[in-house]
Amino acid sequence: MLAELASADLAWDHITVFQVDERVAPDGDAARNADALVGFPARVLIMPVTEADLDQAAASYAAELPDQLDVVHLGMGPDGHTASWPPGDPVINRTEPVALSAEYQGHVRMTITPPVVNNARVRVVLITGADKAPAVATWLTTSSSDLPISRVKTTDTTVVLDDAAAVDLPSTAGG
Repeated sequence: MLAELASADLAWDHITVFQVDERVAPDGDAARNADALVGFPARVLIMPVTEADLDQAAASYAAELPDQLDVVHLGMGPDGHTASWPPGDPVINRTEPVALSAEYQGHVRMTITPPVVNNARVRVVLITGADKAPAVATWLTTSSSDLPISRVKTTDTTVVLDDAAAVDLPSTAGG
């Protein structure tokens, strides 16, 4: 997706990309998302997850965020986590713009919080894979859910699913 986006004819010198979340790991670690942004044509602000004082680093990153993001791109894990908001983690209730999760799947993570995600002009959620189909169906067909992705408001949100991720959704045959 990033390669396709990077090839778009956009005014890249006027665009800034902020990370939504990042694992606390050394530079160059395969677990980091930052490596996917190397060479991206826009100005890219990487989350400072290698700093000694992670709370201060999160506050510094938050100070760089604009009042409103234009677009927030999200994914979703099989357990319904998004933006490094793990199930049951208090980070989902934090109100400051950037916070730290507890350790999840081997890493503490820095993340923008639900108020920032939901204040964006639009959100795009890209979900692929059959392992995510049950969580997709729960999120999109249930009025309330404990899934972290349920904290993402659905107005002005575009959800892009591959066939495998959509397999548990009700059929719209004939329509």
